[in-house]
Amino acid sequence: QVQLVESGGGLVQAGGSLRLSCAVSGRSFGSYAMGWFRQAPGKEREFVAAISWSGDRTIYADSVKGRFTISRINAKNTVYLQMNNLKPEDTAVYYCAAARNGISYYIYSYDYWGQGTQVTVSS
Repeated sequence: QVQLVESGGGLVQAGGSLRLSCAVSGRSFGSYAMGWFRQAPGKEREFVAAISWSGDRTIYADSVKGRFTISRINAKNTVYLQMNNLKPEDTAVYYCAAARNGISYYIYSYDYWGQGTQVTVSS
């Protein structure tokens, strides 16, 4: 069984930064692609960023490209999302997810999900 626990969310002013972490239990972390998604109130969950199992490939939503960076340390079973120049529209619950079959933009590609961490950006 794979469990994911996000941390690092909080309240920040526009223009500020946060780093989210996702700790993953289970011996196969290094074989999963990892992704970050977010869901704002009244909206559908949307893709933010993803990273391949080796870390050599990353993909981003256009809305966060150039501001957010996804990374991972397999030896620590942890994936990160560095968020810079935050905007009020980034306010959402952020979820990390693990995919057995490779890096993907699509929610249905991910097999395991965390419970989420709230990010609130004030204007």
